[in-house]
Amino acid sequence: MPDDQGQRLPRLTARGAATRARILAAADELILVHGVNRTRLDDVRAATGVSKSQLYHHFPDKEALVAAVIARRAERILEREEALLGRVDSMRGLQRWRDAAVNRVELRRGAHGCALGSLLSELADQDESAVASLTEHFRTWEMHMKGALDRMQANGALRPDADTERLATGLMAALQGGYLLSQAAHDASPMSASLNMALEHIDTYARKAA
Repeated sequence: MPDDQGQRLPRLTARGAATRARILAAADELILVHGVNRTRLDDVRAATGVSKSQLYHHFPDKEALVAAVIARRAERILEREEALLGRVDSMRGLQRWRDAAVNRVELRRGAHGCALGSLLSELADQDESAVASLTEHFRTWEMHMKGALDRMQANGALRPDADTERLATGLMAALQGGYLLSQAAHDASPMSASLNMALEHIDTYARKAA
């Protein structure tokens, strides 16, 4: 199977795969709570009960473990966003996507912010490989937004002069800003305000029914 950098790895036994998954889940949780810099490999070993040799068998260094955490988070987030945005072809659909985003933040009172954004912020000046991976995942996320806007434009819900790429970038910026401010406030209100303003701007390009 490929590793998180696309290289081929030996096939794992069921037990080995379970051990790897357990290590990865624990590392993801520790990094979510404490951040990358404050999470040590010894902390991961203590949380999982694995030996040092087991840990290094699956993840030869911390960079490899962080890369796997990034891939794990990205897979979950992008699957969710593809499912939500893949059905959007109207302003009402975009509003439902907004409501889902605000509700997720509201459920945890802004805690931890964006699971990918927090990693990008922490690793920006430390790990070029991780930043490149995160940047690509954000690009994919933004393309899901653009895809929704493109469908709206194709079916006449948005005017032909709407720059869907620019609007998608603005929508992503509003989402990430909302995550950050809601984390600081421990409240979903900044996310709601940020996305409302973004959707209001997109709505200025909407074709209104006669």
